[in-house]
Amino acid sequence: MQKPPTPNNELSRLKYLNSLQLLDTEGDIDLDRITQFAAKLFCVPVALISIVDEERQWFKSKVGLEATQTPRDISFCGHAILGDSTFVVENTLLDERFSDNPLVTGEVSIRFYAGVPLKMLSGFKIGTLCIIDNQPREFRKQDAEILEKLASKIVKTLEEKHVRTLK
Repeated sequence: MQKPPTPNNELSRLKYLNSLQLLDTEGDIDLDRITQFAAKLFCVPVALISIVDEERQWFKSKVGLEATQTPRDISFCGHAILGDSTFVVENTLLDERFSDNPLVTGEVSIRFYAGVPLKMLSGFKIGTLCIIDNQPREFRKQDAEILEKLASKIVKTLEEKHVRTLK
């Protein structure tokens, strides 16, 4: 298993993330609607808005998963926040970075993952919108474009809520 590398700007990213006062907050109906839509649109059992802090990925919104968080060192989202585009693993069992990951070999049984970094206006990537399946699957360029549009809606919603909390 390959642990996600730490972003070069990690200290600044975490400072910004904490300024959002987002972690461990109540659910949000607007975000939940997007997560539910993503799960239905892509016909996947799990969709998440995952926020990546220093030690964990915490789920601000979730469909199809009981857990509220998982350790960052086994997270797929920790890898996804390193890039600028959709991070896709079509078959986790064939990917040496993840084939022995507890989220793959254990009860969650992840076989497919696609996650888009939530890149805020500040430039910091605070987490992902991700979809997960327990079956391998193909993910086309147009699928990535749709997931990226949904992620941009999440970012807009989070930015608007952050501005309101500053007032």
